Amino acid sequence: MERWTGRVALVTGASVGIGAAVARALVQHGMKVVGCARSVDKIEKLAAECQSAGYLGTLIPYKCDLSNEEEILSMFSAIKTLHQGVDVCINNAGLARPEPLLSGKTEGWRTMIDVNVMAVSICTREAYQSMKERNIDDGHIININSMNGHSVVPQSVVHFYSATKYAVTALTEGLRQELREAKTHIRATCISPGLVETGFAFKLHDNDPERAAATYESIRCLKAEDMANAVIYVLSAPPHVQIGDIQMRPTEQIS
Repeated sequence: MERWTGRVALVTGASVGIGAAVARALVQHGMKVVGCARSVDKIEKLAAECQSAGYLGTLIPYKCDLSNEEEILSMFSAIKTLHQGVDVCINNAGLARPEPLLSGKTEGWRTMIDVNVMAVSICTREAYQSMKERNIDDGHIININSMNGHSVVPQSVVHFYSATKYAVTALTEGLRQELREAKTHIRATCISPGLVETGFAFKLHDNDPERAAATYESIRCLKAEDMANAVIYVLSAPPHVQIGDIQMRPTEQIS
């Protein structure tokens, strides 16, 4: 990780859960981390904690609604002005709404597409352009995917969400191929977890907190820190090694 000291990473959805854990880990390893979310209160608190802990890097909170392309472009412009550009892009932000295919609300589907697919694609494009214009040839784009992007489970409330994550699987491999065609050494990876104990289920089942809690109580789930460790592992790989996808689930998880 030494080669990343002082370099700039963007982490989307950095206020809670996996995003916050990844941001903390990167700051620990000496990176300048721009952490974005719709609300930055929690990121500001995390930044203060990182500073108090004496971590080598810094965490810079940035308020951004990833469903709004103008806000994403404005964020990249600000990063260019203040920090030259993005060397590592962690597309972590994602959400699920309980909208089945036969009865779901279009609004919920569109929200999932906007954040899980469009924002990932826009951030990826802008991160690559940032690297290209500065002749950065060793950058890395990491998409936080899901095991739902590799198999469809028999739960109607996550079928559309699963479709968006299948898109992330395709986008990551497509990105890898385009980076090769562009003759760069920028790498593309996705990390696909099973159940991770975060607030994810509570947002999915926001009208049924008991069901959300039960999601995490049935087995010993992955922790956000496990995901952060996976990100560090990917970034630590030698430059000639590209890790395409890490599929990880709790040992006790069946599907």
